[in-house]
Amino acid sequence: MAAANAHYYATRDPLGAGGDFTTAPEISQMFGELIGAWAADLWDRAGRPAVAWVELGPGRGTLTADALRVMARAGLTPPVHLVETSPTLRAAQAARVPGATWHDSLATLPEDVALIVVANEFFDALPIRQLVRGRDGWHERLVACQDTLFLPIAGARVPDTILPPDLVTAAPGAIIETSPASVAVMADLSARIVAQGGAALVIDYGYDGPAVGETLQAVRGHAFANPFEAPGNQDLTAHVDMATLGLVATASGATLSGPVGQGAFLTALGIAQRAAALGPAVAADHMRLVEDMGALFRVIAATHPHWPQPAGFA
Repeated sequence: MAAANAHYYATRDPLGAGGDFTTAPEISQMFGELIGAWAADLWDRAGRPAVAWVELGPGRGTLTADALRVMARAGLTPPVHLVETSPTLRAAQAARVPGATWHDSLATLPEDVALIVVANEFFDALPIRQLVRGRDGWHERLVACQDTLFLPIAGARVPDTILPPDLVTAAPGAIIETSPASVAVMADLSARIVAQGGAALVIDYGYDGPAVGETLQAVRGHAFANPFEAPGNQDLTAHVDMATLGLVATASGATLSGPVGQGAFLTALGIAQRAAALGPAVAADHMRLVEDMGALFRVIAATHPHWPQPAGFA
């Protein structure tokens, strides 16, 4: 999954009508604007400290561009840092966010200021591992190649002690997904927030796990595809276990807000009022962000323990 997605994102712009999928910032300017307002409000209530803006997997740079426009009106004009490895997407981001600094990973982000980090549909593209329940216990699911055909197979049995106790006796055929890569990124982010100040906002489609079920999927041409076909030529994703990311954040000493649904989050930030100001032309976009994506997409925030609670979380 990691190798396939690395090639996929490095060789194309996958967004929009001519691509494979569309994200919330590309649906409407309202999304990025509200995230910018969220950041400016939190920064203001935290005492207006020196901060840097960071976006993980920023797509075309649309969210950051829309957020910066709103933040500037509130007096917040932070330096921009984008974590992106795709040369194609970096070029698109440079056109929308002049003056940004790019990073291949979190390792080179600034360490001398507080960070306001946004990760929208970032974690879902990170690689997962799957365990499948056989008749004799749990096995790691692996990928085999026969001629040019990729297919999933069961590997060696794994000990029951690594499973959540309530899932050990699940029925044969059950699948559990984990994402060590996501845990590592969230641990790094949370540690930085605790050490430097600031907040990390995570928005993604997911669930409050752990849970049994397979969510690995491929998208190509705005339709679902077989994830074991055409590796590197279609987007591979899996639903994000937001509860686990939240536990990682609190274990690092950060304060957790959420999870809440994206619909409730955007509504609390004032999307209805913004949609009314923009007029009837955005009514369908409003409903898509709040209703169609509202429950499936989940939102959490990890903040420095001395920073105020961010808006959008009841």
